[in-house]
Amino acid sequence: MSEGKEAMRDRAATQVRELPAGLPHVACILLWYPLFTQPFIFREIEGLKERLPLSVYSLYGRNTRHCSAEMLAQADRVRTFGAKALPGILAEMLRQMLTHPLRFCRLAGRSLFRRWPSLEIFGENLWAFACGLSLGRLLKDAGFDMIYAPWPRGTATAAWVASTISGIPFAVAARGDNLAPADPDLADKMRAALFIRANNAADRKRIEDFDGADAQGRTELVYNSLTLLPSGEAPGEDGKREIAEQGPVRLLALGRFDVTKGFDVLLKACGILRDQGLDFALTLAGGGGRVMGLGNLESSLRDLRAKLGLEQRVAMPGLVSHDELPSLLRRHDIFVAPCVIDPEGRRDGIPNTVIEAMSYGLPVIATTVNALPEVVRDGETGLTVAPNDPAALARAIARLAAAPDEAKAMGCAGASLAREMFDPKANSRRLAEIFMRRLEWREPVCAA
Repeated sequence: MSEGKEAMRDRAATQVRELPAGLPHVACILLWYPLFTQPFIFREIEGLKERLPLSVYSLYGRNTRHCSAEMLAQADRVRTFGAKALPGILAEMLRQMLTHPLRFCRLAGRSLFRRWPSLEIFGENLWAFACGLSLGRLLKDAGFDMIYAPWPRGTATAAWVASTISGIPFAVAARGDNLAPADPDLADKMRAALFIRANNAADRKRIEDFDGADAQGRTELVYNSLTLLPSGEAPGEDGKREIAEQGPVRLLALGRFDVTKGFDVLLKACGILRDQGLDFALTLAGGGGRVMGLGNLESSLRDLRAKLGLEQRVAMPGLVSHDELPSLLRRHDIFVAPCVIDPEGRRDGIPNTVIEAMSYGLPVIATTVNALPEVVRDGETGLTVAPNDPAALARAIARLAAAPDEAKAMGCAGASLAREMFDPKANSRRLAEIFMRRLEWREPVCAA
């Protein structure tokens, strides 16, 4: 670690922001924190810390691979569980079984005995259930006022168990592919939550319509916070970005290698553009399929690139750290998000890479999947096409490549929209206000 990173971590470990008395103390439960694939969660949590006393609990051990210097600066302020906590967790589980056997059996039944779609998901919920037993007593003794689970799977399981034991209310967030295909306990979790947070309007409607969740009137919309914060010299702010008028048009696609990203559709569109004679170069950055439990899609994409004869046109540099993103965005002309809905119904909400690209002044070409049209406004901040249509995607790329002035205007409009819609201070303030307002409305409850 560089000297600068060490100094940043030391400052973060010793600095505690002075907050007014009387604010609700919030416990945020995550699987890992910080995590390089979730910079939007990081920005949200750190923004909330500016407004509320908030503590982070990580159910797994520490995992700071590829984390930015800013993330690393906060890593020591997290209470982690993981393997080292196993003896204490088992002891608390035994204590709960002996002192509250009926409650323990009821919690175990609702948390574990479901038709789980995979052993991996069951394992996550089993560990979360065990951690939740310990968290319930810990959070009650520490005087917390609310528990927040930014994900509806294991983190929400732990929050729900801890809430039942302690009487502390919990809130949960649900988004994108959490809602379809849904875990068998999702409706029960959402029904038990004080409120459900959505991060886009399309998913808010899906949550409110979710069968059995009783979420009408309890769903709150707060967009994610912008994760990359452009400086005053960022292209999106000073208008200096130019589409390359000589040499290849520089395309960028970025994200985890998951089927919902539609990167295979993009490669097929590139084959069409090559055959049509467009001079272009694509950077397809990302990966992590096996690491993130997403299979071996990277190998399939590389095979497709070779089959289409695109090795000289398409670079695949692998995972990119958050610190490297600004320079990567500045080196490209058009951002492409060819998202699709997979056969099981999984889909993205608004990929954070789209927001980051917009903030740096790149015009975005995206599909009409789920919430993407909320930010990629056709003809205003970019172009939208139907999903799974390589020909339509190729036409949109060719259109912007041939119209640099139009592309530049869309990029500038997108940068303005990103700064307004995803402003970290405004969105963290809104979420903190929701926490306080929902707690004021809450009827007092007793622990089960």
